[in-house]
Parts: sequence; structure tokens; C-alpha cells
Amino acid sequence: MAAFPSARMCPLAVSKSSERYNKGFRSGCRAMLSFEEQSPRRRLIIGGSSASVLAFLNLNSELMLLPANADGKNSNATEEEDEGLGVALKSLFDPNEKTKSGKVLPKAYLKSAREVVKTLRESVNEDTKNNAKFRRTADAAKESIREYLSSWSGQKTVVNEESYVMIEKAIRSLASFYSKAGPSASLPEEVRSEILSDLNTAEDFL
Repeated sequence: MAAFPSARMCPLAVSKSSERYNKGFRSGCRAMLSFEEQSPRRRLIIGGSSASVLAFLNLNSELMLLPANADGKNSNATEEEDEGLGVALKSLFDPNEKTKSGKVLPKAYLKSAREVVKTLRESVNEDTKNNAKFRRTADAAKESIREYLSSWSGQKTVVNEESYVMIEKAIRSLASFYSKAGPSASLPEEVRSEILSDLNTAEDFL
């Protein structure tokens, strides 16, 4: 039986092999350590990225809601403007108007009656000593009374209204006085007070 000589290894070869092994082991350890060190960072980065994504999504959702809310407000404002415009147009073309007392009367009548109250009150209160000014106010009152009577005297739509009755009473009192005393006579305080009282009452119903 042949005998094999006992194997011998060169110490230098063993040393080199051992050194290569140690280097590989150390490299592996460093890689593992590096991985362990980087893992928390990666987890932090990933966690931070997730939080950033969630924050972005929430912000984006809020921004998406803003135009809808703005559109809703604009829509409501537009509807209110349209309603206001509709009321204004209706009031403009409506031939009637609600008075202070709550009654609905023709606008044309109310305008004419208010003009009579205004001009007749100014004429009655005017000082007759200032002849020029007195004539101007008197002429304005005559004109407004003429227009009023030609349009509304005996009209069924207004003949029973308090304002109509009181204006007619004031006109009759003034006409009755001047027909007796003359066109240039001064109004007595009693007659003036009575006419002004009738005009004030009429104005309350206009």
C-alpha cells in the first residue's frame, strides 16, 4: 500500500489565505454596519416622504375645495343681484306705488298730489310783502293745482282716498277766501293754519 507523504502547507500560503479571509470578513461586517446605520436614515426618509405626501394630498384637497366655495359665493351673490335687479325693474314699470299708510295708489296721482302739497304750502307760507317772490310761489301753486284737478278730479280710483279729500278741502278753503277777499288779500292766520293742517294730513297719506 503506497504511503502518501503527509501534506505540508507553506506558512506563507496559509498566512495569505488567512489574510484574504479576514479582509473579506471585515468588508462584510462593514457592509452590514453600513446597512444598519443607513436603515434608520432610510426609514426616516421614507417616513418623512410619507408624511410629505399626506400633507400634499390634504393641501391639494383644500385647494380643490376653494374654487367650489368661491363659485358658491359668487353664485349666491349673482342670484341676489338678479333678484335686486328684478325688484328694481318691477318697481320701475309698476304703475302703482305703496303710500306711507300702506295703500297702493297710482304713481301719477301720488306725484301730482305731492306737488300740490309742496307748492301750495310754500305759497301759503310766503310773505306777501315780497311781491315778486310771492307771485312766483303763487303761480307755481296754481299750475300744480290746475294739473292735479285736470287729471284726478272725480277719479274713482282716488276720490275716496284721505289724501284726495284733504287736498280738495285745502284748495276749496283757499279759493273760497280769495273769491271773497280778492286775489291780492293777505291770508288770515286762522285760514292759513287750517290750510296747512289739511295739507299735512294729506301728506301723511301720500
